Amino acid sequence: MARHSKLQKQVLALYREFLLAGRDKPGFLPRIRDEFRENAGGIKKTDVMHIEYLYRRAQRQLEQLKDVNTKQLGTFAKNRERS
Repeated sequence: MARHSKLQKQVLALYREFLLAGRDKPGFLPRIRDEFRENAGGIKKTDVMHIEYLYRRAQRQLEQLKDVNTKQLGTFAKNRERS
């Protein structure tokens, strides 16, 4: 099995933290999984600057999720054109 880079380990740890923080809030786990999977498939592993940007943004979102008053998370996805 291939060894993970430091950044990959940080992202995996962040994902685990999200799953733990979201388990007590209804509807959050599917959203968390979907967003991580979407980014995992849509970003090149060599695009370190973009990955670090998303990592920092996710850290801020995690802090919001951990807040007991949080009922939903906003989305930062780009608008998709409808056909």
